[in-house]
Amino acid sequence: MVEAISVAQLQALMASAKPPLLCDVRRQPAFLASPAVIPGAVRRLPETVATWGAQLGEVEEVVVYCVHGHEVSQGVAAQLAERGVRCRYLFGGIEQWLAEGGPTVAPTD
Repeated sequence: MVEAISVAQLQALMASAKPPLLCDVRRQPAFLASPAVIPGAVRRLPETVATWGAQLGEVEEVVVYCVHGHEVSQGVAAQLAERGVRCRYLFGGIEQWLAEGGPTVAPTD
């Protein structure tokens, strides 16, 4: 089972010397309904995790998030963990991030 990370823990990690690779893995309809991302996040489709997961290279840790932190991000995190990637999902997803006052930005990729 993959671990969750809280908003506060993620904020601290993102401000550290070695931030994790942060991936927005919301399904396309959910993303299009609210196309902002957490600063520093890259957009990756959950349906293609096998492809982009194989191309990660040398990353120390990956944190993924979806809308609520349920099956989408947990499923992606589990698939990455099966590949040997240290991965956690954001507890409560982007909704929890927003509820705790976390900023969002327009996606860059």
